[in-house]
Amino acid sequence: MSGPLDRKKAATVTEEIGGVASLGAKAQSTSKPVRIWAIVGGLILAFQVYVWIRWVSGPFFVRVPTGPSDPPTWMKTILITWTAVILVGWPIGVYYFIIRPWRRERRITLDGMLLVACGLLFFQDPLLNYFNTWSTYNTWMFNRGSWVAHIPGWRSYAEPGQMMAEPLLMNAAGYSYGVLLCTILGCWIMRRAKSKWPNISNLGLIGVLIVWTFFFDLVIEGLFLMPMGLFTYPGAIRSLSINAGTYYQWPIYEGLMWGGVQAGLCALRYYTDDRGRSFVERGLERIQGGAVKQQATRFLAIFAACSLFFFVFYNLPAQWFAMHADPWPEDVQKRSYFDMGICGEGTGRLCPDPVLPIPGKNTGYINPEGRLVLPDGAELPEVVPFERGN
Repeated sequence: MSGPLDRKKAATVTEEIGGVASLGAKAQSTSKPVRIWAIVGGLILAFQVYVWIRWVSGPFFVRVPTGPSDPPTWMKTILITWTAVILVGWPIGVYYFIIRPWRRERRITLDGMLLVACGLLFFQDPLLNYFNTWSTYNTWMFNRGSWVAHIPGWRSYAEPGQMMAEPLLMNAAGYSYGVLLCTILGCWIMRRAKSKWPNISNLGLIGVLIVWTFFFDLVIEGLFLMPMGLFTYPGAIRSLSINAGTYYQWPIYEGLMWGGVQAGLCALRYYTDDRGRSFVERGLERIQGGAVKQQATRFLAIFAACSLFFFVFYNLPAQWFAMHADPWPEDVQKRSYFDMGICGEGTGRLCPDPVLPIPGKNTGYINPEGRLVLPDGAELPEVVPFERGN
């Protein structure tokens, strides 16, 4: 039973949107929407688990070394401190968003579902390098390479100990509650904007959120995480970057792409019906089989939406920017802990540059002496002469 206070509290968290507000009336007739979303989510999750199992059990589950360059002491100190903050904060987030609501209400809230779903988005983190490596992590942090070599069609260079390296301790937990906290903050910005401009349209509200996320990402990534040495965008288009030519150059399109992802996540959380359900949960009450099946269906549907937001708004456009990447700055190439062993001094491979062909799996590459190096056992194709008439 809910009273005026409960209704007032709910109103500060979510807002009804056309189509979602009528969930209670329309969804009773069919469970098809939530089933479709759950099937998509189940397929995505099964694929992720399959790839992770192959990675952990295969030859690529090894550390990518730092190389001869040693990060400065101040950088190491910040990275250790930040990683510790992330690791300490994760169980707090689990308690606050999952355990405490469960003890109080005997149910998992939307935020609890988002906590897990956002954590699983970690799988997509390295996909921006699918065709060409234009983003790297600091390999001084704990890593075991990454799972990219087991993703079908992966094109960027990847060999055990020389590949995209994910900082596992930081990113696995950071994606979980870090993205959720950003989503909660984004919903607060949307409520503030709605309060200031009551007649603003839903599209306008999303626009406000994207602008906010852009500047928020600039501060967090461009002015904090990158200067402290967590990761780099060496292949960023310099004419579209802040601090161009440095290891912490920040491409402005990064803020726009992540703004799209955050807009999707915030819309999912902000626009709900009077039961607190998002648009992907339509028809949930028609799912038969008990509470466990209902909650599993609900989670998979939410996870599907989160995954598609990340893939469509970030990783798809990232491929275009990767194919138009600028030369890696010297400020990155001279620091072996940013090169991940894929190029630079001692590797026999030049770092990505527009004048070079983009190497792929089982393709040749240009070495520092300007010679073409083919894979072992491979030969250049022969020129086939044209047929000519008598």
